[in-house]
Amino acid sequence: MSTVLVIGAGGVSSVCVHKMAMNADIFSDIHLASRTKSKCDAIAASVKARTGQDVATYSIDAEEVPAMVNLIRQVKPSLVVNLALPYQDLPIMDACLEAGVDYLDTANYEPKDEAKFEYKWQWAYHDRFKEAGLMALLGSGFDPGVTSVFTMWLKKHKLKTIRQLDILDCNGGDHGQHFATNFNPEINIREVTAPARHWENGEWVETPAMSNRVNFDFEAVGPKNMYLMYHEELESLARFVPEMERARFWMTFGDAYINHLTVLQNVGMTSIEPIRYQGKEIIPLQFLAAVLPKPETLGEKTKGNTNIGVIATGEALDGSGEKTFYIKNICSHEAAYEETGNQAVSYTTGVPAMIGSAMMLTGKWRGEGVFNMEQMDPDPFMDMLNSDGLPWTVEELPGPVQF
Repeated sequence: MSTVLVIGAGGVSSVCVHKMAMNADIFSDIHLASRTKSKCDAIAASVKARTGQDVATYSIDAEEVPAMVNLIRQVKPSLVVNLALPYQDLPIMDACLEAGVDYLDTANYEPKDEAKFEYKWQWAYHDRFKEAGLMALLGSGFDPGVTSVFTMWLKKHKLKTIRQLDILDCNGGDHGQHFATNFNPEINIREVTAPARHWENGEWVETPAMSNRVNFDFEAVGPKNMYLMYHEELESLARFVPEMERARFWMTFGDAYINHLTVLQNVGMTSIEPIRYQGKEIIPLQFLAAVLPKPETLGEKTKGNTNIGVIATGEALDGSGEKTFYIKNICSHEAAYEETGNQAVSYTTGVPAMIGSAMMLTGKWRGEGVFNMEQMDPDPFMDMLNSDGLPWTVEELPGPVQF
């Protein structure tokens, strides 16, 4: 029985808070704060209607450390769950240190003025959290998050070493919009337009954004074009699975999405460089995000499935030589909406945020300092994926991937 404070009120937060309320034996007292309290109130009302559980709500600017410290001291949580924007990771971590409380997030810090996804800023907090006797768990979403746990489960149960690793993220859902993103538009577009990087032979190999495309047939979705991208779990996997010769991240995009994004990029609407407009300074990408459909409004319209998984090749634990395994989850947009009022992209991140929180609060995952998912025992997390809405399957493939 624990008190938890969740920061942020988007689709991921909505899923996470709903799932926390469905696990009241762990999350006995749920508090939700965001810059816009009305968004928190809407989530709380949905949670009350669906589960009967109460959620207390607050207004907070997560970048204001003193205000965050005051709220934490008022709520007295055992854990702060950061589901706000990645720019706000460090201020929230600072507030947790000052207030003396554990921390969890789903995405690594990035500066506002540069599309650069690195763990270095948060890893630098390790000694401070350790000295305070506190734990910070980074990246407890799906990717990063579940994909790292999938990898470590394979290493614990199937493979002695991992030589090659490919993360495949497919959203086969259709929301009927001409152009919309399935999570925060600003973060989504910054990720997609950044140069691609993958890990190979002990170094990073950089290629132009969206320049490497492969067609792959995804179960419950069908054939889709997937593109080589950089994603932050590659950095932590390269650190904690040091024998890897190659690690890559792939994400699917439809032709309409690529065409719209190309035009928007060509006319400067994806830029994060400030411009003057009618006497005010604006960021083009932030303006674009403001006019695009909000991801949390797409749930009822989105049909189809997501399919996210890991394909790993390495030396088999049983001594039978080199083996390749494919471990994945398939999630229905319709089922996610029926359960929580949100589409599957929010669901596949919000559920792991709840599970990571449960791991910390129940003591199944503990430590002093800053930790990534790869450093924890995968088994209890994998058990909760099966019991709480994200069941997984694993199969042996005939050989390594050929793309």
